Amino acid sequence: MKNKFLFLGIAAALFIACEADDTSDIVINDSSVTNNTTNNTTGGGSETTTVNLSGVYTSDLSLDADTEYIVTGPVLIADGATMIVPAGMTIKAEPVGVNAYIAIQQGAKIVANGTASNPIVFTSNAANPSSGNWGGIVLCGKAPINSTADGSVDTATTEVGGLSFGGNTPGDDSGSLQYVRIEYAGGAIDGNAELNGLSVYGVGTGTTIDYVEVYEGSDDGFEFFGGTVEASHLVVVNSEDDSIDWTEGFVGSLTDVYVQHGTSHDKAFECDGYNTDFSNEGGYFSAPTVTNVTIVGVNDGTSEAIRLRAGTQGTFTNVVFNDFDEAFDLDGDAGDNPTGQGVLDDLLNAVDVTFNNVTTTLKNDTGEVFNESDFITGVGNGTGTDIATWGAGWTVGIN
Repeated sequence: MKNKFLFLGIAAALFIACEADDTSDIVINDSSVTNNTTNNTTGGGSETTTVNLSGVYTSDLSLDADTEYIVTGPVLIADGATMIVPAGMTIKAEPVGVNAYIAIQQGAKIVANGTASNPIVFTSNAANPSSGNWGGIVLCGKAPINSTADGSVDTATTEVGGLSFGGNTPGDDSGSLQYVRIEYAGGAIDGNAELNGLSVYGVGTGTTIDYVEVYEGSDDGFEFFGGTVEASHLVVVNSEDDSIDWTEGFVGSLTDVYVQHGTSHDKAFECDGYNTDFSNEGGYFSAPTVTNVTIVGVNDGTSEAIRLRAGTQGTFTNVVFNDFDEAFDLDGDAGDNPTGQGVLDDLLNAVDVTFNNVTTTLKNDTGEVFNESDFITGVGNGTGTDIATWGAGWTVGIN
């Protein structure tokens, strides 16, 4: 998770900056193209229509279950419009990296509600798909972020695309994602501009994110940039960067989370209290509640499960760690990054935790002195999440 304001330098030559916020004006012509092709299906002789999706959609985009859709560039759903995806649909993206993604802008919505037996799948159109083939899904809401002043309606800009996010509407509604799988997505333009499987920017509690898997991603699985959304039943399998990431004052909740590392990985959770590439204008820190978590590592001698830094607060409850060199790594200082002070004030803690084949349970690099028992209680009592039950039928890649 990098400086979302990197586009200010790049976009200065392209756009005129808005005076009301930190967002560049975005001028994109509607380049959506419809290509109709007729294919004879085996023994059926039926016709299949293929539609290429890209550009700005200012009215509702309701996908047809009998049509094949290919994302060929940025798909931007504009304020007031809704993207509607029927259960059981597979949407494919051309394997052009971060140049193909779906972004739900402020005031827009996505309604993609699958079922356990008919999930919705966003995947690569490559013959042999691999991580980073496309850019994933971006949600931009109007919920608070701490990179703007507390209580203000000012906005920030996304790392890729310069889209506005944030504000002062905790209950903002960006739509619904249920029983959705996002495959082979994510990637970086450079070290400061990245797309994830699902990028969640300033999203509010009116939004539903439930039963969503990110599979074989090139960057983070889920990244939460501020906001208040209450997400549940999240699965990340084989993310090459962090599986769950938060920053910019995320104060929502994550319930029932399953993370499984592959050969290439970074952290299971990387948690920042604010964006250290910018500043904590809001004057508060990320402080989500995280409940029912199972993290499966590979114990390769360097694996680290949860890194807590930049003053983040929050409570982890009912967590199981399997096969890690380090479970919790806390970083901070006595200045702008008071992660350790959060432990002393009981604003950052872990309750009911089980360690299986873990070398180091807690590493304290905060500069504050405290005992492990000040941070972790109920050792051995964690049971994690029941992925075998709620993940049945719609997830892939679970060991």
